[in-house]
Amino acid sequence: MRNLSLDELQSIAALARRRSFRAAAHDVGVSPTVLSQRIAASEEKLGVRLFNRTTRSVSPTEAGSQFFSEIEPALSAIEHAVDTVNEHRVRPVGRLKINSSVGAARRVLNSVILEFSRRYESIEIDLVTEDRLIDIVADGFDAGIRPSDAVPKDMIALSLEPNQKFSIVGSPEYLKGRPTPVLPQDLMQHQCLRSRLPSGGIEKWEFLVHGQMLRLEVPGSITLDDAGLMLEAALSGAGLAYLANWWTEPKCREGRLVAMLGEFIPPVSGLSLYYPSRKNQSAALQALINFISQGIRGRG
Repeated sequence: MRNLSLDELQSIAALARRRSFRAAAHDVGVSPTVLSQRIAASEEKLGVRLFNRTTRSVSPTEAGSQFFSEIEPALSAIEHAVDTVNEHRVRPVGRLKINSSVGAARRVLNSVILEFSRRYESIEIDLVTEDRLIDIVADGFDAGIRPSDAVPKDMIALSLEPNQKFSIVGSPEYLKGRPTPVLPQDLMQHQCLRSRLPSGGIEKWEFLVHGQMLRLEVPGSITLDDAGLMLEAALSGAGLAYLANWWTEPKCREGRLVAMLGEFIPPVSGLSLYYPSRKNQSAALQALINFISQGIRGRG
């Protein structure tokens, strides 16, 4: 192509169609003088005369007509591609790829993901769950959902929920015949459902006692890596679990779990949606941000 720019190609095509410098210049949004300079530069680069022109008329040469017929389909394809991309900027369409931990996804599935999908049927949601924290930009995600204190500092975060409260829970069957813990240290005499971190280590249970942080490596013969599994194990009487009240409150109301030691457990950051930049966002991502923001204002 001998380094012809897209502007030069569009100028050649416009002049071949309109056969008037004034009309073609209007089509491409430049002055007739600039258009004439582009045509002359293009001919110089190609080493071929594309147009015959006089003071009264302009017409393509044989080479110009052939060149125009070859580039016109490509220019039409480029224009179609640009129009398609602009739809993502103007109209909420396309796919949103969101990364989340499994537990976070369960917490927002109904209130955010499914409700948003019902409102914007033209947007496809691809929700990928994994507990390890990833680089959403490098891995091709539009946004992520994580606890607010885990959001990378270079990301923009939008809160989805308030700080979460936790409790130790156990089933009445498990507690039958066993002393109910009244202090965190009492847990050392119990069977606890331990949690494995994404790094592979065992999570210590954190408590705030007289203003001092206490981290216990609790005993237990079962280690799990998912809060939903821990809830099921606690319900079955396998031991005590350290879980957010979001998980346990319905079961406590039903009498299937007993909560304890909540007054010793510091709250944990709630979830946030996060994304890399406010610039050049797709209309689909902007629609999700607006949807969440409207919900926050509604709750307020």
